[in-house]
Amino acid sequence: MFEAHFQTFEEPEGGVALTARLARFREELARRKLTGFVVPRADQQQNEYVPASEERLAWLTGFTGSAGMAIVLTREAAVFVDGRYTLQAAKQVDRKAWHIEPLADPPPEHWLGKHLAAGDRFGFDPWLHTSAAAERLAAACTKAGAELIAVESNPLDQIWTERPAPPLGRVAIHGVQFSGEIEAEKLKRIRLEINKLGVEALVLSDSHAVAWTFNIRGADVSHTPLPLSYALVPKDGRPTVFIDHRKLSNLTRDHLEQSADVREPDALVPDLTELARSGAAIALDSATAADAVSRLIASAGGKPVRGNDPVSLLKAVKNITEIEGTRTAHQRDALALARFLAWVDREAPSGALTEIDTVEALETFRRQTCALKDVSFPTIAGTGPNGAIVHYRVTRKSNRRISPGDLLLIDSGAQYEDGTTDVTRTIAIGTPTDEMRDRFTRVLRGHIAIARAVFPDGTTGAQLDSFARQYLWQAGLDFEHGTGHGVGSYLSVHEGPARISKLGTTPLKRGMILSNEPGYYKTDAFGIRIENLELVIGTDIPGAEKPVNAFETLTLAPIDRRLINANMLSATELKWLNDYHERVNRAVRPHLDDNATKLWLDDATAALQPL
Repeated sequence: MFEAHFQTFEEPEGGVALTARLARFREELARRKLTGFVVPRADQQQNEYVPASEERLAWLTGFTGSAGMAIVLTREAAVFVDGRYTLQAAKQVDRKAWHIEPLADPPPEHWLGKHLAAGDRFGFDPWLHTSAAAERLAAACTKAGAELIAVESNPLDQIWTERPAPPLGRVAIHGVQFSGEIEAEKLKRIRLEINKLGVEALVLSDSHAVAWTFNIRGADVSHTPLPLSYALVPKDGRPTVFIDHRKLSNLTRDHLEQSADVREPDALVPDLTELARSGAAIALDSATAADAVSRLIASAGGKPVRGNDPVSLLKAVKNITEIEGTRTAHQRDALALARFLAWVDREAPSGALTEIDTVEALETFRRQTCALKDVSFPTIAGTGPNGAIVHYRVTRKSNRRISPGDLLLIDSGAQYEDGTTDVTRTIAIGTPTDEMRDRFTRVLRGHIAIARAVFPDGTTGAQLDSFARQYLWQAGLDFEHGTGHGVGSYLSVHEGPARISKLGTTPLKRGMILSNEPGYYKTDAFGIRIENLELVIGTDIPGAEKPVNAFETLTLAPIDRRLINANMLSATELKWLNDYHERVNRAVRPHLDDNATKLWLDDATAALQPL
C-alpha cells in the first residue's frame, strides 16, 4: 500500500567482508610504516549526514550511527560510540575484532594512550579532524612516547576500491520568500562580526553557513538540503564561494555571482595560501574547520584564529519570514500526523503492522501534502524493545511486528521549503501497563516543564535541562541524551549552537527554534519520548526587572491520553495539556477531509480529567 521514497531498510554489511577489510587496512598501514590510524565518522566539514563517499567508519566497521570513531592498532581495534548508540553498535560490530568503548567519558584518547607503545607512528587524516581533535590525539601520542603523523592521503581510501564518487547534487536558489533576507544584508552582518574578530577574512567551512549566507540549497547529502561547499569572506571586497561547477545551472551561477566570485573547490588551498602569505589573520570555525586548513594557513605565514563561527548564531536566530514559514510547515505537517496517528490506531491493534509499515505510511501521508522535499532524518519507528534503542533505525532484518501491549515510539521529521519539522510521539497499542503510564507521565511532566518555562534573557540550555529530568530523577530514573537541539530553516534538523542539555552553554535568544524531547528507555522492554519544537519568544511579566523569554510550541499533534496518569499531574500541568489539545483540534480539524479522522482527532484531543 505504501512506498517509501527517501528511506531504505537494508541491513549494513557485516561478517566476512568486514573482517577482510580490517586485515587489508592493517596491511596498508604496515606498508606506510604506520602502527595505527584513527577513522572518524566525519567528512571534511564535520557534517552530521555525510555522502556515501565519506562513510569510511561504516565501511570498515559496520557501525552506521551518526557519531563515532574507530582506532585501529596493530593488535587492537576499538569502535567508540556515545550513549545513543551503545545497543546499536553491539548489534552491528563484530565483537571478536573490535572493542566497543564510550565516545565521551572517558574519551578515545584515553584508550589510545593506554594501548600505544613508545616509538609507535600513529596516523590521522588532517582533513577529517578539527584542530582541537588533532591536538588531543597529539597529546595522547606524546604522553605514550609515540608520534602523530598527518598523512597526505587516507590509507583507508587506498583499499576502498569500490568507493562511491563524490556527490553532484543540483544547487537551488532559496528565494527571499523563504529566507526573508537578501545575501547583501547577510554579508553586511557577517562583516560586522569579522571586524569584531579583528581578522582579515573568515573561512566558512560549514556548508550550512554557506547555504544560509548565499541563499542556496543543495542535494549532496541525505535529509539535509546541503550544497557541499566552502566560502571565503574578506572584511573588504567580494567573497568567494568554492563549489563544483557541475552542480550549478546558469540560473544558480548568476545568483551566486551577484554577490560572490565562484571557484572550483580545489582553488580553496591556493587562495588561502596566497592570503596567508601576507601574514593575514584568518578566522576559522573551531567546530567544522579541518586541521589541514589551519596547518596550511600557518605554514604559509598567516595566523589561523580559531573560534565560534559567527554565522552559526546569526543563522540560529530566525527572522519573521522564517518563523512564519516554520509555523506554516508545522500546520501542514500536523495534518499528515493526524492522518497517520488515526491510521495507526485503526490498524495496529490487529497485529498486522510492522515497524517498516509505519515508516512508509508516515512518509506517504507527508508526501500527500505535495510539499515534502525529504524526511529530515531517517524515521525512528521502534516497537517494544526496539523503542529502547534511542536512535534505532529499522532494517528488514530487525523489523518487528507491532503487537497489543507494545509501546510504539515514532520519531520523525520533514523538510519543506518553508520549514523543517521534528516530532516524536509514543503510542500505546492496546492497554499499557501501570509502569508504562507512570514513566510516560513523568516524561510528560518534564516536557510540560520545558514548554511552560519562563526565563530571563541570557539563560542557557544547560540551565533549563534539569527542568525536563526532575520527575524522572524523583524515581531514580534519567535519560542519556540531551533534552533539545536547535533546528534549522529548511536546513539541518540538528542545528547549533544552542541546545537544551547539560552541555548547552549558548544563551537562548528570541527567534531560535529548539526541540523539547525528554524520554525514558527500559532496555529490552520499551522506549518513551515526547517531542515538540519550541520557538523562543519574549513574554511580559509585570514588574520584571529584565527581559524575559518563554517558548511557543510549534508542533501540533495529540499526545496519547491513554498513557497519562492524570492523577500524577498538577492542575497547572493538566490545564497546559488540555489547552494544547484544544489548540491542536482547532488548528487541524477544519482541514481534514474525512469524518473518521475527524472523529479520531476529537477523541484524541478530548479534555483529560483526573479520576
